[in-house]
Amino acid sequence: MEAEVKTAKVNVESAENPGMKAPEDWKPVIMGILCNWCSYAGSDLTGTSRIQYPPNIRIIRVPCSSRVDPWFIIKSLQTAADGVLISGCHPGDCHYISGNYYARRRFLVTKQLLNFIGYHENRVQFSWVSAAEGQKFAQVVAKVTEDIKKLGPLHRFKKENF
Repeated sequence: MEAEVKTAKVNVESAENPGMKAPEDWKPVIMGILCNWCSYAGSDLTGTSRIQYPPNIRIIRVPCSSRVDPWFIIKSLQTAADGVLISGCHPGDCHYISGNYYARRRFLVTKQLLNFIGYHENRVQFSWVSAAEGQKFAQVVAKVTEDIKKLGPLHRFKKENF
């Protein structure tokens, strides 16, 4: 499966700021915040298995998806990222017993907050990927990259614009 995202020839408009267009060579930057035990290991399996996925993701490893503070997401979107992917262990398989349940609840509240302040709901996405699912990790990254590509660049809330 080729996970390369094709560059659009037409300038893409920003979802949050209509009228702002991306350069033709624009590629989204996605911050990936991954659980150490499952999702990060899944991304590692993707690499060792030589499964291709878009190079747009910048990975940060955290001990558990429950350790993802909403401030990490907001700061990522303010400074560098056009989108954020948070990925953890499948429900019931958390190495810290119930950490991913806390993460799921926190994620829903954070997503509502981001919607309220004006971010498009697909800028931040959540997934469950285990250590044995390298192919699934590649598919998730390809899907998130495509979703963010459709939303266009994030101009409105970037720190340098204030």
